Amino acid sequence: MRHLMNPLDFSVEELDRLLDLANDIEKNPEKYAHSCAGKKLATLFYEPSTRTRLSFEAAMLNLGGSVLGFSSADSSSAAKGESVADTIRVISCYADICAMRHPKEGAPLIASMKSRIPVINAGDGGHQHPTQTLTDLLTIRSLKGRLGNFTIGLCGDLKFGRTVHSLIQALIRYPDVNFVLISPEELRIPDNIRDDVLRRNRQQFKEVVRLEDALPELDLLYMTRVQRERFFNEEDYVRMKDFYILDKEKLKLAGPDMMILHPLPRVNEISVEVDDDPRAAYFKQAQYGVYVRMALILTLLGLEGSVC
Repeated sequence: MRHLMNPLDFSVEELDRLLDLANDIEKNPEKYAHSCAGKKLATLFYEPSTRTRLSFEAAMLNLGGSVLGFSSADSSSAAKGESVADTIRVISCYADICAMRHPKEGAPLIASMKSRIPVINAGDGGHQHPTQTLTDLLTIRSLKGRLGNFTIGLCGDLKFGRTVHSLIQALIRYPDVNFVLISPEELRIPDNIRDDVLRRNRQQFKEVVRLEDALPELDLLYMTRVQRERFFNEEDYVRMKDFYILDKEKLKLAGPDMMILHPLPRVNEISVEVDDDPRAAYFKQAQYGVYVRMALILTLLGLEGSVC
């Protein structure tokens, strides 16, 4: 039995197979429509979510399975004080696979240690978000035709942004990826990512404050929102929330083939006028999230080779 806590839990070769499976699901959805018949996915979301939770549910329903779970800690026995370890022991009696989101770093890992079913980390605090990373990799590979040999700008909340942390760790395994880290001083990438991931792996990167300075050299721009829920006080959030706003005027500085990604939800950091730009790929990205989660469910249940 395998779990997914971190994008590095899969080797590059395993990731390639997973992404190949997701691409085949995209092209031939009817082939997979009954592959999880009789299987149940539990979605244990202790933290609010729209895209991640619903894309997991859509993925399982598209595979012919069913879904049970909760969408907030207040609607679960966590409100009575039940531990994550006890919850997963109980859920293991009801479901075949579980996706867990939790505000505390490491909570899904604790669950995986006590679980009798595969556990997927659907986001733990500011730590990791591996299924978003799988979504990002599938989007880049599908639309750019490759993973590697590009310059990617990561913009916004790089301090608390778990999607950014996971994506960096995944992309350093591919050749010739250059990182441009775009953030205000207060939201710079954490030291453990800068030193233990980028520098230790001799990765090319630079840190800048102005988005306009970075745009001309980018093949990919990964925008993120400033996350209100990670701030300790409202004053700091209000001061930082509109630090970056990508609009049509700024996009004039970017190349015609630059691709714009965003894990969503968006607040103000991408103007709605950008949505019609052919370089905007963030809603396609959300669709790819369903395909990659379908592939992941099949893989962790050991059903990827049984589809005819």
